Amino acid sequence: MKIKGTFLDEISHDIPHQNWGRAEWDKDFWWMKQAGIDTVILIRSGYKKWQTFPSKVLTQAEQAYTPPVDLVQMFLELSEKHGMAFYFGLYDSGKYWVAGKYREEVELNKRLIDEVWATYGHLPAFKGWYLSQECSRKTGQIIDLYAGLGRHCKEVSGGLPTLISPYIDGVKNISQYDASTARQNGVSLKQHEEDWSEIFEGISKAVDIVAFQDGHVGYDELTDFLKINKSMADKFGLECWTNSETFDRDMPIKFLPIKWEKLWLKLQMAERAGIENAITFEFSHFMSPQSAYLQAGHLYNRYMEYLQDQKVKNNGLYQAGITI
Repeated sequence: MKIKGTFLDEISHDIPHQNWGRAEWDKDFWWMKQAGIDTVILIRSGYKKWQTFPSKVLTQAEQAYTPPVDLVQMFLELSEKHGMAFYFGLYDSGKYWVAGKYREEVELNKRLIDEVWATYGHLPAFKGWYLSQECSRKTGQIIDLYAGLGRHCKEVSGGLPTLISPYIDGVKNISQYDASTARQNGVSLKQHEEDWSEIFEGISKAVDIVAFQDGHVGYDELTDFLKINKSMADKFGLECWTNSETFDRDMPIKFLPIKWEKLWLKLQMAERAGIENAITFEFSHFMSPQSAYLQAGHLYNRYMEYLQDQKVKNNGLYQAGITI
Protein backbone atom coordinates (compact mmCIF):
# COMPACT_ATOMS: atom_id res chain seq x y z
CA MET A 1 0.00 0.00 0.00
CA LYS A 2 1.38 3.36 -1.08
CA ILE A 3 0.18 6.94 -0.77
CA LYS A 4 -0.58 8.06 -4.32
CA GLY A 5 -2.27 11.39 -3.68
CA THR A 6 -2.50 14.27 -1.24
CA PHE A 7 -4.81 17.12 -0.47
CA LEU A 8 -3.54 20.69 -0.79
CA ASP A 9 -4.76 22.63 2.25
CA GLU A 10 -4.60 26.18 0.97
CA ILE A 11 -7.75 27.53 2.53
CA SER A 12 -6.60 26.94 6.07
CA HIS A 13 -9.41 26.23 8.50
CA ASP A 14 -7.80 24.57 11.51
CA ILE A 15 -4.21 24.00 10.30
CA PRO A 16 -1.66 26.86 10.57
CA HIS A 17 -0.74 28.45 7.26
CA GLN A 18 2.88 28.07 6.08
CA ASN A 19 2.96 31.20 3.91
CA TRP A 20 4.61 29.52 0.95
CA GLY A 21 5.16 31.13 -2.42
CA ARG A 22 5.70 29.51 -5.81
CA ALA A 23 9.29 28.44 -5.05
CA GLU A 24 8.28 26.57 -1.89
CA TRP A 25 5.32 24.93 -3.60
CA ASP A 26 7.46 23.92 -6.57
CA LYS A 27 9.91 22.25 -4.20
CA ASP A 28 7.09 20.54 -2.33
CA PHE A 29 5.66 19.08 -5.53
CA TRP A 30 9.14 17.74 -6.22
CA TRP A 31 9.27 16.08 -2.79
CA MET A 32 5.81 14.60 -3.40
CA LYS A 33 6.90 13.17 -6.72
CA GLN A 34 9.93 11.48 -5.14
CA ALA A 35 7.52 9.76 -2.73
CA GLY A 36 5.39 8.39 -5.57
CA ILE A 37 2.52 10.87 -5.33
CA ASP A 38 0.86 11.46 -8.70
CA THR A 39 -2.39 13.21 -7.70
CA VAL A 40 -3.04 16.46 -5.82
CA ILE A 41 -6.49 17.52 -4.61
CA LEU A 42 -7.35 21.08 -3.66
CA ILE A 43 -9.18 20.59 -0.36
CA ARG A 44 -11.50 23.52 -1.13
CA SER A 45 -11.29 26.49 -3.47
CA GLY A 46 -12.89 28.75 -0.94
CA TYR A 47 -14.15 28.80 2.64
CA LYS A 48 -16.49 31.56 3.81
CA LYS A 49 -14.85 34.75 2.48
CA TRP A 50 -11.43 33.28 1.69
CA GLN A 51 -10.67 31.97 -1.80
CA THR A 52 -7.78 30.47 -3.74
CA PHE A 53 -8.35 32.39 -6.97
CA PRO A 54 -10.10 35.65 -7.89
CA SER A 55 -13.55 34.18 -8.47
CA LYS A 56 -16.10 36.64 -9.82
CA VAL A 57 -18.86 34.37 -8.54
CA LEU A 58 -17.63 34.26 -4.95
CA THR A 59 -16.59 37.90 -4.89
CA GLN A 60 -20.04 39.02 -5.99
CA ALA A 61 -22.19 36.49 -4.14
CA GLU A 62 -20.26 36.19 -0.87
CA GLN A 63 -18.14 39.36 -0.87
CA ALA A 64 -15.09 37.09 -0.76
CA TYR A 65 -11.68 38.70 -0.41
CA THR A 66 -9.54 38.94 -3.54
CA PRO A 67 -6.39 36.83 -3.04
CA PRO A 68 -2.93 38.17 -3.94
CA VAL A 69 -2.07 35.04 -5.98
CA ASP A 70 -4.11 32.76 -8.25
CA LEU A 71 -3.27 29.50 -6.50
CA VAL A 72 -5.44 27.38 -8.81
CA GLN A 73 -3.46 28.53 -11.84
CA MET A 74 -0.20 27.93 -9.98
CA PHE A 75 -1.17 24.45 -8.80
CA LEU A 76 -2.29 23.46 -12.29
CA GLU A 77 1.00 24.66 -13.75
CA LEU A 78 3.05 22.85 -11.10
CA SER A 79 0.96 19.71 -11.56
CA GLU A 80 1.74 19.74 -15.27
CA LYS A 81 5.43 20.40 -14.62
CA HIS A 82 5.73 17.47 -12.20
CA GLY A 83 3.44 15.08 -14.08
CA MET A 84 0.54 15.07 -11.61
CA ALA A 85 -3.24 15.03 -11.90
CA PHE A 86 -5.05 17.95 -10.27
CA TYR A 87 -8.52 17.66 -8.72
CA PHE A 88 -10.36 20.93 -8.11
CA GLY A 89 -12.07 21.26 -4.72
CA LEU A 90 -15.40 23.09 -4.62
CA TYR A 91 -16.46 25.99 -2.38
CA ASP A 92 -17.55 25.45 1.23
CA SER A 93 -19.73 28.33 2.35
CA GLY A 94 -19.41 27.38 6.00
CA LYS A 95 -23.03 28.48 6.45
CA TYR A 96 -25.59 27.36 3.86
CA TRP A 97 -25.35 23.59 3.91
CA VAL A 98 -24.49 23.39 7.64
CA ALA A 99 -27.70 25.33 8.33
CA GLY A 100 -29.77 22.99 6.17
CA LYS A 101 -29.86 25.33 3.17
CA TYR A 102 -28.57 22.72 0.76
CA ARG A 103 -30.12 24.27 -2.34
CA GLU A 104 -28.23 27.53 -1.80
CA GLU A 105 -24.94 25.64 -1.41
CA VAL A 106 -25.54 23.65 -4.59
CA GLU A 107 -26.68 26.56 -6.75
CA LEU A 108 -23.73 28.74 -5.72
CA ASN A 109 -21.30 25.92 -6.43
CA LYS A 110 -22.84 25.21 -9.83
CA ARG A 111 -22.09 28.78 -10.85
CA LEU A 112 -18.56 28.38 -9.51
CA ILE A 113 -18.08 25.11 -11.43
CA ASP A 114 -19.08 26.84 -14.66
CA GLU A 115 -16.63 29.67 -13.98
CA VAL A 116 -13.78 27.35 -13.07
CA TRP A 117 -14.19 25.12 -16.11
CA ALA A 118 -14.35 28.12 -18.45
CA THR A 119 -11.18 29.53 -16.87
CA TYR A 120 -9.02 26.45 -16.24
CA GLY A 121 -10.64 23.51 -18.03
CA HIS A 122 -8.27 23.76 -20.98
CA LEU A 123 -5.19 23.14 -18.81
CA PRO A 124 -3.91 19.56 -19.22
CA ALA A 125 -3.41 18.78 -15.51
CA PHE A 126 -7.12 19.38 -14.70
CA LYS A 127 -8.24 15.77 -14.21
CA GLY A 128 -11.14 15.77 -11.77
CA TRP A 129 -13.29 17.35 -9.07
CA TYR A 130 -13.48 17.12 -5.29
CA LEU A 131 -16.81 17.74 -3.53
CA SER A 132 -15.54 19.48 -0.43
CA GLN A 133 -18.62 19.21 1.83
CA GLU A 134 -17.62 16.48 4.30
CA CYS A 135 -20.12 14.47 6.33
CA SER A 136 -20.27 11.27 8.38
CA ARG A 137 -23.96 10.35 8.40
CA LYS A 138 -27.06 10.59 6.21
CA THR A 139 -28.12 14.02 7.39
CA GLY A 140 -30.41 16.55 5.74
CA GLN A 141 -30.21 16.59 1.97
CA ILE A 142 -26.61 15.39 1.69
CA ILE A 143 -27.55 12.87 -1.02
CA ASP A 144 -29.11 15.60 -3.15
CA LEU A 145 -26.09 17.85 -2.55
CA TYR A 146 -23.53 15.24 -3.62
CA ALA A 147 -25.62 14.01 -6.55
CA GLY A 148 -26.40 17.50 -7.80
CA LEU A 149 -22.84 18.76 -7.59
CA GLY A 150 -21.32 15.56 -8.94
CA ARG A 151 -23.62 15.49 -11.95
CA HIS A 152 -22.97 19.13 -12.76
CA CYS A 153 -19.19 18.67 -12.54
CA LYS A 154 -19.36 15.74 -14.93
CA GLU A 155 -21.76 17.45 -17.36
CA VAL A 156 -19.60 20.56 -17.61
CA SER A 157 -16.27 18.75 -17.97
CA GLY A 158 -17.19 15.88 -20.23
CA GLY A 159 -17.30 13.24 -17.52
CA LEU A 160 -14.17 13.93 -15.45
CA PRO A 161 -14.18 11.87 -12.22
CA THR A 162 -15.59 13.19 -8.95
CA LEU A 163 -14.26 12.40 -5.48
CA ILE A 164 -15.64 12.66 -1.94
CA SER A 165 -13.78 12.10 1.34
CA PRO A 166 -16.30 11.64 4.15
CA TYR A 167 -15.47 10.66 7.70
CA ILE A 168 -16.71 7.98 10.07
CA ASP A 169 -18.70 9.09 13.13
CA GLY A 170 -16.36 7.16 15.42
CA VAL A 171 -15.09 7.59 18.95
CA LYS A 172 -12.45 10.08 17.78
CA ASN A 173 -14.94 12.33 15.98
CA ILE A 174 -14.15 15.21 18.32
CA SER A 175 -14.16 18.93 17.54
CA GLN A 176 -10.72 20.41 16.98
CA TYR A 177 -11.67 23.01 19.57
CA ASP A 178 -12.13 20.33 22.26
CA ALA A 179 -9.06 19.25 24.25
CA SER A 180 -10.32 15.67 24.61
CA THR A 181 -9.33 13.05 22.05
CA ALA A 182 -12.15 10.50 22.32
CA ARG A 183 -15.74 10.11 23.39
CA GLN A 184 -17.67 7.28 24.95
CA ASN A 185 -19.40 5.88 21.89
CA GLY A 186 -19.16 6.04 18.13
CA VAL A 187 -21.36 4.86 15.31
CA SER A 188 -21.86 1.11 15.03
CA LEU A 189 -20.75 -0.80 11.97
CA LYS A 190 -24.39 -1.62 11.23
CA GLN A 191 -25.56 1.99 11.38
CA HIS A 192 -22.56 3.16 9.33
CA GLU A 193 -23.39 0.59 6.68
CA GLU A 194 -27.09 1.55 6.62
CA ASP A 195 -26.35 5.27 6.28
CA TRP A 196 -23.71 4.95 3.59
CA SER A 197 -25.50 2.27 1.59
CA GLU A 198 -28.38 4.71 1.20
CA ILE A 199 -26.01 7.57 0.33
CA PHE A 200 -24.04 5.50 -2.18
CA GLU A 201 -27.22 4.32 -3.87
CA GLY A 202 -28.35 7.92 -4.23
CA ILE A 203 -25.06 9.29 -5.60
CA SER A 204 -24.13 6.40 -7.87
CA LYS A 205 -23.05 7.68 -11.32
CA ALA A 206 -22.67 11.22 -9.92
CA VAL A 207 -19.70 10.38 -7.68
CA ASP A 208 -16.95 8.08 -8.89
CA ILE A 209 -14.52 7.76 -5.96
CA VAL A 210 -14.93 7.65 -2.19
CA ALA A 211 -11.95 7.96 0.17
CA PHE A 212 -13.09 7.73 3.78
CA GLN A 213 -10.89 9.51 6.32
CA ASP A 214 -9.30 6.85 8.55
CA GLY A 215 -8.62 8.77 11.74
CA HIS A 216 -11.97 8.92 13.52
CA VAL A 217 -12.17 5.33 14.77
CA GLY A 218 -9.96 3.29 17.08
CA TYR A 219 -7.15 1.25 15.56
CA ASP A 220 -8.70 -1.97 16.82
CA GLU A 221 -11.91 -1.35 14.80
CA LEU A 222 -10.47 0.35 11.72
CA THR A 223 -10.07 -2.81 9.63
CA ASP A 224 -13.76 -3.68 10.02
CA PHE A 225 -14.83 -0.19 8.91
CA LEU A 226 -12.44 -0.27 5.95
CA LYS A 227 -13.85 -3.63 4.84
CA ILE A 228 -17.42 -2.31 5.09
CA ASN A 229 -16.46 0.79 3.10
CA LYS A 230 -14.90 -1.32 0.35
CA SER A 231 -17.87 -3.71 0.24
CA MET A 232 -20.41 -0.89 -0.04
CA ALA A 233 -18.41 0.95 -2.70
CA ASP A 234 -18.11 -2.22 -4.77
CA LYS A 235 -21.84 -2.89 -4.46
CA PHE A 236 -22.83 0.54 -5.74
CA GLY A 237 -20.13 0.96 -8.36
CA LEU A 238 -17.85 3.47 -6.65
CA GLU A 239 -14.09 3.21 -6.55
CA CYS A 240 -12.89 2.92 -2.94
CA TRP A 241 -9.67 4.60 -1.78
CA THR A 242 -8.56 5.39 1.76
CA ASN A 243 -7.68 8.83 3.09
CA SER A 244 -4.86 7.83 5.41
CA GLU A 245 -4.39 10.87 7.61
CA THR A 246 -0.80 11.88 8.32
CA PHE A 247 -1.72 13.88 11.42
CA ASP A 248 -2.39 12.47 14.87
CA ARG A 249 -5.85 12.61 16.46
CA ASP A 250 -4.68 10.91 19.67
CA MET A 251 -3.07 14.01 21.21
CA PRO A 252 -4.69 17.10 22.79
CA ILE A 253 -2.44 19.32 20.61
CA LYS A 254 -4.36 19.61 17.36
CA PHE A 255 -2.77 18.78 15.04
CA LEU A 256 0.76 17.34 14.80
CA PRO A 257 2.40 14.86 12.37
CA ILE A 258 1.49 11.28 13.12
CA LYS A 259 3.85 8.66 14.50
CA TRP A 260 5.21 6.53 11.65
CA GLU A 261 4.12 3.29 13.33
CA LYS A 262 0.49 4.47 13.31
CA LEU A 263 0.58 5.43 9.64
CA TRP A 264 2.26 2.13 8.78
CA LEU A 265 -0.44 0.24 10.69
CA LYS A 266 -3.27 2.09 8.94
CA LEU A 267 -1.79 1.40 5.50
CA GLN A 268 -1.52 -2.30 6.36
CA MET A 269 -5.17 -2.36 7.48
CA ALA A 270 -6.32 -0.73 4.24
CA GLU A 271 -4.39 -3.29 2.22
CA ARG A 272 -5.97 -6.14 4.18
CA ALA A 273 -9.39 -4.64 3.44
CA GLY A 274 -8.69 -4.88 -0.29
CA ILE A 275 -8.21 -1.15 -0.86
CA GLU A 276 -5.60 -0.42 -3.51
CA ASN A 277 -5.12 3.37 -3.47
CA ALA A 278 -4.35 5.75 -0.61
CA ILE A 279 -4.42 9.53 -0.47
CA THR A 280 -3.61 11.63 2.58
CA PHE A 281 -4.48 14.78 4.40
CA GLU A 282 -1.98 16.06 3.98
CA PHE A 283 1.57 15.97 2.72
CA SER A 284 2.70 19.59 2.94
CA HIS A 285 2.08 20.13 6.66
CA PHE A 286 2.55 16.66 8.06
CA MET A 287 4.97 14.81 5.80
CA SER A 288 7.02 17.32 3.84
CA PRO A 289 10.76 17.79 4.52
CA GLN A 290 10.14 21.54 4.37
CA SER A 291 7.10 21.59 6.66
CA ALA A 292 6.97 24.02 9.56
CA TYR A 293 6.84 20.88 11.75
CA LEU A 294 10.32 19.37 12.06
CA GLN A 295 8.95 15.89 12.70
CA ALA A 296 7.14 15.91 9.33
CA GLY A 297 10.47 15.54 7.54
CA HIS A 298 11.33 12.59 9.76
CA LEU A 299 8.00 10.98 8.83
CA TYR A 300 8.94 11.47 5.18
CA ASN A 301 12.27 9.73 5.80
CA ARG A 302 10.60 6.76 7.48
CA TYR A 303 8.06 6.50 4.64
CA MET A 304 10.81 6.59 2.00
CA GLU A 305 12.62 3.80 3.87
CA TYR A 306 9.36 1.84 3.84
CA LEU A 307 9.07 2.30 0.05
CA GLN A 308 12.65 1.15 -0.42
CA ASP A 309 12.09 -1.91 1.78
CA GLN A 310 9.02 -2.83 -0.28
CA LYS A 311 10.98 -2.40 -3.49
CA VAL A 312 13.73 -4.72 -2.25
CA LYS A 313 11.19 -7.34 -1.13
CA ASN A 314 9.29 -7.19 -4.41
CA ASN A 315 12.51 -7.51 -6.41
CA GLY A 316 13.42 -10.55 -4.35
CA LEU A 317 10.06 -12.16 -5.04
CA TYR A 318 10.35 -11.34 -8.76
CA GLN A 319 13.79 -12.93 -8.98
CA ALA A 320 12.43 -15.99 -7.20
CA GLY A 321 9.67 -16.29 -9.80
CA ILE A 322 6.85 -15.46 -7.37
CA THR A 323 3.97 -13.37 -8.73
CA ILE A 324 2.47 -10.80 -6.36
